[in-house]
Amino acid sequence: MEAAVGSSAGEALRWLGTFRFDNRALRALPLDPCEENVPRSVPGACFSRVRPTPVQNPQLVALSLPALALLGLREPRTPREEAELEAEAALCFSGNRPLPGSEPAAHCYCGHQFGSFAGQLGDGAAMYLGEVLNPRGERWEIQLKGAGLTPFSRQADGRKVLRSSIREFLCSEGMFHLGIPTTRAGTCVTSDSEVIRDIFYDGNPKKEKCTVVLRIAPTFIRFGSFEIFKPPDEYTGRRGPSVNRNEIRIQMLDYVISTFYPEILLAHPDNNIQRNAAFFREGLETKQVVCVQVTLRTARMVAEWQCVGFCHGVLSTDNMSIVGLTIDYGPFGFMDRYDPEHICNGSDNTGRYTYNKQPEICKWNLGKLAEALVPELPLDISMPILEEDYNAEFEAHYMQIMRRKLGFIQLQLEDDNKLVSDLLETMHVTGADFTNTFRLLSSSVDSDPSLLENFLDKISKQCASIEELKVAYKPQMDPRQLSMMLMLAQSNPQLFALIGTKSNINKELEHIEQFSKLQQLKTAELLSRNKGHWKDWLLNYRVRLEKELEHTSDAGAWSDERVKVMNLNNPKYILRNYIAQNAIEAAENGDFSEVRKVLKLLEKPYEDTECYGEEPAEEEEVAVAAACSSMTSRRLPYSSKPPLWASELCVT
Repeated sequence: MEAAVGSSAGEALRWLGTFRFDNRALRALPLDPCEENVPRSVPGACFSRVRPTPVQNPQLVALSLPALALLGLREPRTPREEAELEAEAALCFSGNRPLPGSEPAAHCYCGHQFGSFAGQLGDGAAMYLGEVLNPRGERWEIQLKGAGLTPFSRQADGRKVLRSSIREFLCSEGMFHLGIPTTRAGTCVTSDSEVIRDIFYDGNPKKEKCTVVLRIAPTFIRFGSFEIFKPPDEYTGRRGPSVNRNEIRIQMLDYVISTFYPEILLAHPDNNIQRNAAFFREGLETKQVVCVQVTLRTARMVAEWQCVGFCHGVLSTDNMSIVGLTIDYGPFGFMDRYDPEHICNGSDNTGRYTYNKQPEICKWNLGKLAEALVPELPLDISMPILEEDYNAEFEAHYMQIMRRKLGFIQLQLEDDNKLVSDLLETMHVTGADFTNTFRLLSSSVDSDPSLLENFLDKISKQCASIEELKVAYKPQMDPRQLSMMLMLAQSNPQLFALIGTKSNINKELEHIEQFSKLQQLKTAELLSRNKGHWKDWLLNYRVRLEKELEHTSDAGAWSDERVKVMNLNNPKYILRNYIAQNAIEAAENGDFSEVRKVLKLLEKPYEDTECYGEEPAEEEEVAVAAACSSMTSRRLPYSSKPPLWASELCVT
């Protein structure tokens, strides 16, 4: 391996040289005997040994001390210690210097992408470094994402760039502090090395800086890890590289269950079918821990996504964690204006991974995992488990969170489902900001008419303006193209099915109709209409809160507790696309301070803190900031709904 570029590669590592590695995965699972680091098929193995490719002049963009603490690192006590840690992090977590005890390897897996089996995929840009045991005895796998070529890089170069790496780094940590199961990010290191990227696939490539993220999780094994045994797919003809190697499937199941679900192993030591069914299904209580298996963990995870408006973007089976974590942050996004059909991935032309489809897609992916576990877990056992448990767990967990978000701390009523559905419909028809609307609701229960009107004024400001609605409903198709597609749908449905979908055409027609209506709509009319919708829902909300009040003896204590619970479940800050974009633009100009400020803010998403001080007092000041995308423009508060220019951001 080459020496580190522009760094003291021979100096002892004071901070990162004491990690206690115990690389169980490489001992328990088969290793590729071939060490040729070129794109190729990897049969009969779960890992291939690799080497990170050094970069020129690695520079630390940011590090997360809470994430690094998982590895046993303490917080620096002095500026000198901080500088030492940052220098070592830039050196080692760029891939320029190996950590003592690490064994870099790339993991082999397959996947169903956009509903079709894609065959072998694997860690094309990520590298397992090993598993670190911290002083508490916890085991954490660490990975470098973007550290260079592996046998699974296919036609790519194994590199990631600054913009995507900053997004993954910030969102990994932001999701953790929101309380959502996720992989973690310890560092983000950029460099002077460059690669060519065509960001929008439009024939306009540009040079971008190679950047590496340190990822941390109990494991990065995913549903697709078990799909390497898949026989030729009946639709695509593709097959897994280790078809007919059931002994490896058994090894993987043994490893996953013994390492990450040990209570199941203890409960079923002599019956593998019951053990594997328990892994797929039931939580088993012990004195100290509840082992919740992959179906329930996945259902709960996606319920938590829905409750904060998070959209993953690429919910393929290779992006689903075997331990129920949010994994592989690519074209993700948090919803701003509530839209159940929100698509965060600009490449998702069919809308397979829209916000409202995420629960069902995760269930579909679990079905593919069930297929991949045959014959060790027969489908006549796994599929009834999936049908029986998944939807019930999702609905129960979703409503449990929604009740807390709405301040229902005393009662659980059947009508709560309808009240939540009506709230989301009100948010939809008014174009309300998902995050800010929930945050505002804690102040909405006063019966004084003047205070109600004050609240309606506040929530109206979170609803979409005419200008925002025009952007949202702007027709996407050329009129001639749409006309041709409509004629084709009538004359040749089979051909139409190959190049378009009925739902896409219907959506385009709806956009044309809505856009036409918006041309005539006046601001005062929109405001009046929105207030009417919200007033209707708030009346029902107050009735529900009064039922809560009837079951408490101290109205003041109940009110305080209600507001406290709501504010602990309704974040003020999320990683909105425009916030990430501002941080990216600053970093691309050599200023990493914005990334670090956003990271600190995301570490306390439920608190009323603001890095830039108080929010602007005058509405006009916010309007000026919202109109401009430049980093030199007046700063919007991080809790503001996005500026108009942010609607043009496209993540692919």
